[in-house]
Amino acid sequence: MKRTTVRLPEPLLTEAKKLAADTGRTLTAVLEDALHEALARKQVTRNKSRVRFTTFGGRGLFPGVDLDNSAALLELMEQPHGAD
Repeated sequence: MKRTTVRLPEPLLTEAKKLAADTGRTLTAVLEDALHEALARKQVTRNKSRVRFTTFGGRGLFPGVDLDNSAALLELMEQPHGAD
């Protein structure tokens, strides 16, 4: 294992030391676990592939459709066909 120096803001170091004491671990173990978690999250993000939505007719979404707004989508789906 390699030894190194890391500079941390005092409040973060204090919180990390408290977590170590509360969980019966060393400060090194707490920092190592946190670094492993951060690197694992980055790996998961990197492995995600772009999602492509299938549309029919090749024209994509109707104007004004926001896939992130479920209430608006429900309202659009409840309209009679051909309604604006």
